[in-house]
Amino acid sequence: MKKTLTAIAMLFAASAAQAEDKITIEFAYPYSHLFDVTYEKILPKFNEQHPNIDVKIRATYESYEDGTNTILREAVAGTLPDVTMQGLNRQAILVEKGIAKSLEPFILREEDFAKDGYHDAMLALGTFNDDIYGLPFSVSLPVGYYNMDVMAKAGITSADQLPKTWDEVVEVCGTLREAGVRNPMFWGWNITGNWFLQALMWSQDKATMEGNEIQIASPEGLKALETMKGIFRGCDMQNIEWKAALASFSAGEIGMMFWSTSALGAVERAKGDFELKTNEYPGLVSSGPMGLPAGGNAAMLVSTSDDPKVLDASWKWLKFITSGEGAADVARTTGYMPPNKAANEVILADFYKQNPNKETAVRQLPLLRDWQAYPGDNGLAITQVIYDGIEGIVTGEFEDMGELQEELTEEVQDLLPSN
Repeated sequence: MKKTLTAIAMLFAASAAQAEDKITIEFAYPYSHLFDVTYEKILPKFNEQHPNIDVKIRATYESYEDGTNTILREAVAGTLPDVTMQGLNRQAILVEKGIAKSLEPFILREEDFAKDGYHDAMLALGTFNDDIYGLPFSVSLPVGYYNMDVMAKAGITSADQLPKTWDEVVEVCGTLREAGVRNPMFWGWNITGNWFLQALMWSQDKATMEGNEIQIASPEGLKALETMKGIFRGCDMQNIEWKAALASFSAGEIGMMFWSTSALGAVERAKGDFELKTNEYPGLVSSGPMGLPAGGNAAMLVSTSDDPKVLDASWKWLKFITSGEGAADVARTTGYMPPNKAANEVILADFYKQNPNKETAVRQLPLLRDWQAYPGDNGLAITQVIYDGIEGIVTGEFEDMGELQEELTEEVQDLLPSN
């Protein structure tokens, strides 16, 4: 009896010790419709390897801009999470304001960091002043989505017949309208961070920002604005919110959609009974774009805890989701590419062969360019100014692209740092 009581006492003591050792960290990420299913896959695997770490997930951010604004507010209020996912183009402001912590001390402790698949090209996306602050979690590129059942009404039945230029896209729109298709095309002008403006600029091998100077005033900037107007008018594109556009395409109501590859998993899960194909992003000329901006997000440590156990647990989570199986689940559940060599070349060796729609973005990797941030404290305000300008093209408020070019250049330059 004594032995039994002793065993029970030891069991309770062990349970109490385990409860005391349980470390809780808080984590926040954007776009629940894209990433909920990803973290549902990742969390059980992490919990199996780290049973004493409890990852508490906060309410998701609506967008990358919302994520950055939320972190900036929480930094003032003292309510930051431990790890946050931020758009690749929104990392700099958190570094500049001292909110994000350098990951260098944690990386130096990792004997196998390089073996986990991290390599310079991807680490550079989160490197500032020679220190790594963000580990890229997912990388996306713009692609074309096609409902091949609708495209057949324009006589297009195979991938090699899909449009290669924006002029060809407009021609197909006309043919589809003649065939009775009410909404032949949606072009993702309202995607986060003025991403599609940067796509048109990089397509011409022109950066949107050079130092503290906005390049909309350049001939390439005018060509980007004129191209947008040509697409919107030529395809009689409806001004619909991006979530509604994704839903409409998934329902089979839109023939062509130009959007981030990130949404592919969500579209595949939601789409109706039609054949879906993705294909390379069209260019201004038949040879295709000269470059495209890398979309996606990175994991950043923003914990205010001074408890080494909390910081260590946060690092373990951050490292897990950006390497190995964690990174591979990004590709399995979304259209993003994991920016991790081990995940892409080892774990996912046969994945892209079996999922050709997800391979489109991989074929475009040689075009990868920076998704640029607007420098200074007014970066989010500049994003909104450009957003409003492009929406004015969609709605017909702006017809003279030269005039809009001047207006945007003046407004944006006034918000940029003078030096």
